[in-house]
Amino acid sequence: MAPHFSGGRVNALDAVVEIFSWLGFGVGALLLIVAVILWAADGTWLPADGWVDHEESGATVRWYDGDGDANSAQLTPSEASALDGRDRVPLWYRHGWRDRMRLTRRPPGLVPVLWAAGAAVALGVATLVLSWVLIFLR
Repeated sequence: MAPHFSGGRVNALDAVVEIFSWLGFGVGALLLIVAVILWAADGTWLPADGWVDHEESGATVRWYDGDGDANSAQLTPSEASALDGRDRVPLWYRHGWRDRMRLTRRPPGLVPVLWAAGAAVALGVATLVLSWVLIFLR
C-alpha cells in the first residue's frame, strides 16, 4: 500500500524532510552513545593545584594528589607555551595513577563529539518542525 500523502502522491520535499529528520535524530543518538563511551572510558580525574617549573629542558608541573603523594609530569611544548609565565595552574590528575595529569577537565575528544551530536539533533528538530509546518500549510 502506497503512503497517503497529498492525495496518494508522495511529495519530494516531504520525502527529503523525512529523511533528514531521521538522519538527524539517528546520527545524534549514535553520537551521544559515542560520547557516553568516551566519557566512561576516560576514567576518574580529580582536581589539584599544580606548580609549574620552567627549566631549559622544558616545563614540568608538580602537584600533590588526594593521598598526599607528590607527582610531577613533563609538559608537552603546546602545554608549556600555554602556561608560559605562570607559576601555578589548576590541573586534573588521573585517580589511581602516578604522574598523569591534563589541563582540561574533560577529554579533548569529548567536546567536539557533543557539539556534533547537538548539531545533528538540532537538524532533526528543525526538519521535524518543517514537516509539521508543511502539513499545516496544506
